[in-house]
Amino acid sequence: MVKAVVVLGNSDGVKGTVYFTQEGDGPTTVTGDISGLKPGLHGFHVHAMGDTTNGCMSTGPHFNPHGKEHGAPEDEDRHAGDLGNVTVGDDGMAFD
Repeated sequence: MVKAVVVLGNSDGVKGTVYFTQEGDGPTTVTGDISGLKPGLHGFHVHAMGDTTNGCMSTGPHFNPHGKEHGAPEDEDRHAGDLGNVTVGDDGMAFD
């Protein structure tokens, strides 16, 4: 099993923890919690680098190891890091 964790936090009060797990060659499962977001849909994607010293400018492009086009999760031709949207409820929580 392969595992990764992302700890989120910013000065606007957004915070959370997101977990990525994969068994063998199977799909990657994403779980966790994010709070402090405005209600509605928010784009969710993985960048090539975890460097946030200069905001999104230092994170690089979307994770795209196979050189595919940008697309939605249901598209066969898409970046591996294009994960679609998360829905945030009136309580500001996603993944809860």
